[in-house]
Amino acid sequence: MIADIQMPGMTGIELQKQLLAKGHRLPVIYVTAFPDIHGGRKALPAGTVGFLEKPFSHEQLIECLNRALGQAA
Repeated sequence: MIADIQMPGMTGIELQKQLLAKGHRLPVIYVTAFPDIHGGRKALPAGTVGFLEKPFSHEQLIECLNRALGQAA
């Protein structure tokens, strides 16, 4: 799953926590334009495989996707 940290109505972290509570274990990649909000990487739940600060390169995204796919296998 790729989610923005700040989304209308629910943060990406809240979404991940709700999915975890329902037994859905997905590798998650977060993107954000505000890396200092929520303590940055330190506040991310288990299962987070990537944290990309906007703007990010396609190489950074591909690296995170490869990590997520490797974890899901």
